[in-house]
Amino acid sequence: MPTLNSDQRAAVRHIDSPLLVLAGAGSGKTRVITEKITWLIEQQRIPPDQIAAITFTNKAAKEMRTRLGRKASDVLVSTFHSLGWQIIKTNPQSIGRKRGLSILDQHSAFDLVKELLPPGAPNDLVWAVQSGIGRYKDQGISAGEAASLADDEASAQSASIYQRYDERLVALNAVDFDDLIRLPLVLLKAPEVRHHWQQRIAYLLVDEYQDTSQAQYQLMQALVGDRPGLTAVGDDDQSIYGWRGARPDNLIHLQNDYPNLKVIKLEQNYRSSGHILQSANHLISHNPHAFEKKLWSELGAGDRIAIVGYAHDQDEAEGVARDIVAAHHGRRTPWAECAILYRSNQQARTLELALRELGVPYVVSGGPSWFDAREIRDGLSYLRLLLNPDDNPAFMRVANAPKRGLGSVAMAQLGQFANHAGVSLFEAALKDDFQQLAQPKAAQSFRGLTNLLIEFNDRVEREGLTAIAEIFNDLLDHMGYLDWVAANDDHKQKDRRRRNLKDLVNWLARLSREELTKDALLARLSLVAGPDDDRHEGKDVVRLMTLHAAKGLEFGHVWLVGCEEGMLPHTRSLDDGQIEEERRLMYVGITRARRVLKISHCHQRRRGGEVVSHQPSRFLEELPESAIDWPQASDREAVTGDDAKATIADLKALLEQ
Repeated sequence: MPTLNSDQRAAVRHIDSPLLVLAGAGSGKTRVITEKITWLIEQQRIPPDQIAAITFTNKAAKEMRTRLGRKASDVLVSTFHSLGWQIIKTNPQSIGRKRGLSILDQHSAFDLVKELLPPGAPNDLVWAVQSGIGRYKDQGISAGEAASLADDEASAQSASIYQRYDERLVALNAVDFDDLIRLPLVLLKAPEVRHHWQQRIAYLLVDEYQDTSQAQYQLMQALVGDRPGLTAVGDDDQSIYGWRGARPDNLIHLQNDYPNLKVIKLEQNYRSSGHILQSANHLISHNPHAFEKKLWSELGAGDRIAIVGYAHDQDEAEGVARDIVAAHHGRRTPWAECAILYRSNQQARTLELALRELGVPYVVSGGPSWFDAREIRDGLSYLRLLLNPDDNPAFMRVANAPKRGLGSVAMAQLGQFANHAGVSLFEAALKDDFQQLAQPKAAQSFRGLTNLLIEFNDRVEREGLTAIAEIFNDLLDHMGYLDWVAANDDHKQKDRRRRNLKDLVNWLARLSREELTKDALLARLSLVAGPDDDRHEGKDVVRLMTLHAAKGLEFGHVWLVGCEEGMLPHTRSLDDGQIEEERRLMYVGITRARRVLKISHCHQRRRGGEVVSHQPSRFLEELPESAIDWPQASDREAVTGDDAKATIADLKALLEQ
């Protein structure tokens, strides 16, 4: 894509009114955003530090900064949550917090909700209550308002927990992720705060606009006001996050709220061949649209999409593994150009076994396992304390990790003293009054913990953030943390924890090379869900991931597996009436492929220990016959394991050459 096409150029240069860029998959939207920022700086003379570009992931923000280069290093490139954090931390007193406030991550928030529920509450109930609190906050409903709106026992109980949950957040001098959007809206109601931030941001660009929630849309409105300085870039056909509050109808609201809105469509695709785009267009045409668009490409028709039916999921996994080996050795396709996409994480296990059988290098991306690991959550808490000892949630998490004899009684006593004195847990543990009040063993343990933090905090001050990874690694060694956390693990589990901690140290080393300030580094540690996306960059391995995790990525060869009724579309989504979002998910999967796309389904699949029969997904019937190769469509005969096993030995021999 050597030069901008006419539509891209029009999007870059339009500044007379708010702009909506409907950017189809692979249409160069990131380039449009970065080119527009450069044009605003060089041609419109807008100072870089008065331009803000909002993305939805830290990885996307990092890529945008890289593309912009040093000439636009002062542009504010961040996620919505990072921007909200910047607004909050400048004036915490106005939202009932003190200086040095911290962010409660999703897992810590889950633990806090669980504490507030009756003992033994199942995790499903905890998640439901936590999600309910999040919905209240996204709608701008305070805890008091939620109580007054409750019209049955269940909603009254939920509102009561919301009230106590927020009280605990205030006591911890913390905010949760939903507060990072809700509380800035509260602050921006004050004319002087709104004026300050509107002066600070003369021009706002929002990427992945279709994924904005109600509160995020309102935050965008508050920052833009009635000025023309807005470019929103999105694609309603790729809105796949309804379950976490995304509102694709914000595209319509934008047109209603800004009557002079300019709409420009980017329909030329620079990624995929013709048959892939034809199939994507045909599929998504079954969804209603506020704005019609049709992707096209100059890359030629390419291979037709192969659709394969298998007898059961093990046959499917073995068939996909064989295909990948054949592509690697026959077409000389790098492993990293191959991806297997699926609807649910539970589908990965069978695929992993098949890949291992053939010696195929792979990684699983997008799953929750890395950040859920105890050593990662503990490690991030220690890192936050190295940068901000007054981080109460982090202090609570690691006070007894490794064991220091600081149980719930000692921590409750410390919390009560800190609240009464109006200081952080760290400060309270240092005070002579508390040391005299606490039991001798607990007092000694608190002294040991605070002295440890002071010692390593001093090292950070002396050696600087460029040494933070080495300092953190020394802290873990000093405490004997790995031996403690892995004390009851087998050898394999201990190795996994060691690798996880090494990944965390390596990621921190990469962050330290970005020359971030202490506040910026602290924000990255508090706002990320872990560096899972970064760990495998540059490795020549096959990628396994969910369709949700694949959004924004592209691969030369894609295998889209499990396209059956009940899997894609998923039964739960069908029950909830979300067929349109499931179709968009299938659309995202199709448009990840550049050259080769293979789609498979099974007649039988193991689920929950049972073998369940499945029919091919209705979405397969919505693909155009001229673009697909589906030899079993008429008779529905499936490829079986017997058809495949004859070639396994040959493939193994090929790999050993």
